[in-house]
Amino acid sequence: MINIISSMATREVLAELAAQWQSASGTQVNIESVAGVEAAKRVQAGEAFDGVVLASDAIEKLAASACVLAGSRVDLVRSSVAVAVKAGTRLPDISTEAALRSAIEAAPTIGYSTGPSGVALVKLFEHWGLWAALQPRIVQAPPGVPVGTLVARGEVALGFQQLSELMHLDGITVVGTLPEAVGITTIFSAATCAASNQHDTVATLFAFMAAAESDPVKQKNGMQSA
Repeated sequence: MINIISSMATREVLAELAAQWQSASGTQVNIESVAGVEAAKRVQAGEAFDGVVLASDAIEKLAASACVLAGSRVDLVRSSVAVAVKAGTRLPDISTEAALRSAIEAAPTIGYSTGPSGVALVKLFEHWGLWAALQPRIVQAPPGVPVGTLVARGEVALGFQQLSELMHLDGITVVGTLPEAVGITTIFSAATCAASNQHDTVATLFAFMAAAESDPVKQKNGMQSA
């Protein structure tokens, strides 16, 4: 059995690709998807995982601390940040940078995640000079809690997270991804954990996941090949 830990953003796409590989190879794959920060900490702590899938910068940090094998990084998918509102509510215009900014300024509450999309969104707010003004209306979802869940409950009016994490949730409507001028894209990468004793098998699995033949699965889950 191959044991993989990943962030929540890639849960659906990895599960589908792992099932395909498992059927073809006969080797069972177990994937645990948690908050990205938690996943990185558990790999750093030396838990017995064979592979890890996280945002590329998090993988680089694990490589720098020798928690994953040097040279084992494989870029799997490109993931875009999207905007969601509660199902049945009016869809805001986010077609341009100016329209998106107006929608954000008008929203009574704004939700974002602790992951890479949240970090990038804060930088965008700071770039616009809005971060301080938005503070009273900002809601950061706890690690492992989808922003879309808060949107569905009515706790957040405008939610930002990876499209892959929003598109499968009930009770919300995905307005779309951010306009190109301020688009936020995260590359999610895989690497073999130093604690693993199945290096070759893990490398074969990740090569399969990165191959062009996996493109339809990635697109179905709101992602593109890296």
